[in-house]
Amino acid sequence: MYNRIVLNEISYHGKGAIKEIANEVKNKGFKKCFVCTDPDLIKFNVSSKVTGILEENNIVYEIYSKIKANPTIENVQEGIEAFKNSKADCIVAIGGGSSIDTAKAIGIIANNPEFSDVRSLEGVAETKNKSVPIIAVPTTAGTAAEVTINYVITDVEKNRKFVCVDTNDIPIIAIVDPDMMSSMPKGLTAATGMDALTHAIEGYITKGAWEMTDMFHLKAIEIISSSLRDAYENKPEGREQMALGQYIAGMGFSNVGLGLVHSMAHPLGAFYDTPHGIANAIILPTVMEYNAECTGKKYKHIAKAMGVKNVENMSQEEYRKAAIDAVRKLSIDVEIPQDLKEIVKKEDIEFLAKSAFNDACRPGNPKDTCVEDIIKLYESLI
Repeated sequence: MYNRIVLNEISYHGKGAIKEIANEVKNKGFKKCFVCTDPDLIKFNVSSKVTGILEENNIVYEIYSKIKANPTIENVQEGIEAFKNSKADCIVAIGGGSSIDTAKAIGIIANNPEFSDVRSLEGVAETKNKSVPIIAVPTTAGTAAEVTINYVITDVEKNRKFVCVDTNDIPIIAIVDPDMMSSMPKGLTAATGMDALTHAIEGYITKGAWEMTDMFHLKAIEIISSSLRDAYENKPEGREQMALGQYIAGMGFSNVGLGLVHSMAHPLGAFYDTPHGIANAIILPTVMEYNAECTGKKYKHIAKAMGVKNVENMSQEEYRKAAIDAVRKLSIDVEIPQDLKEIVKKEDIEFLAKSAFNDACRPGNPKDTCVEDIIKLYESLI
């Protein structure tokens, strides 16, 4: 039995880190950047923080911004054509998971044209060539797409999201600068922050977890739980810590997978266009309760990392409840909805449950599940 860790070649962390983009582009001899971002980041002058640096350094670039919040097959296909026409030799992805995931799909298909059918990338795609070099600049503190080997694309025609896992897609450089996240509104800060917490908790209890990823995940839980409230209030220290915490969570879960929370959240994004972080945050405490019996002493460590006092004096039942309550309290404090009543229609639950069961994240769940169980979990939340 052996384990594998895949991380970025280079990553920069902290205020002002985006200045290194120009140096990296020049040092690696790239001639033109394909800037992959979304319309809102252009509208609110977030992307310009990066393109301004490119301009100052006389680096040629072209922008592609036709990306939805839950990126679609069509977004990827249009992006591939735009990339080919641009004659660029690297990609600068600016945004949350949507922009970076789209950039990964574009970069992979550009260098592996036999996978031009985007659906063929679902699951573990056996691509031969590394992606077009990607420099990833996250603008949200949640997805950790800049350090993961995963990306998620929406199949609008089939009302489903599919997960792609490929070591060839990881960005060569991650620029994790909290200044790029400072303009996030409260709602997005809360949603992406709870997404990061979900990554850390699911990664910690997933079937594939091991000592090195446990180290990442517990530290991520500690950082996120102690800084999300401050980030939500747009305090600089909270922003900086969340930028770090979500990245550390990504270092872990990218290498061991996730679980049922993500499996249940993905269909909500595909079917109702529900923001991914909101879906995860609502579902997380309920699935933690469902999984508790299969987690050994791990909820004790989660409770400690969440800042719960006197955990050592608690029984197993007490510390498991304490961990779940701490997650729920954080969610409430950052004003996340506590159920799916405004999202899920009862008549859709069977379809959602089947989609969740077939999702690539589900096999990693610590507790084996079935469609009937997932139906009950959805029903408990509406």
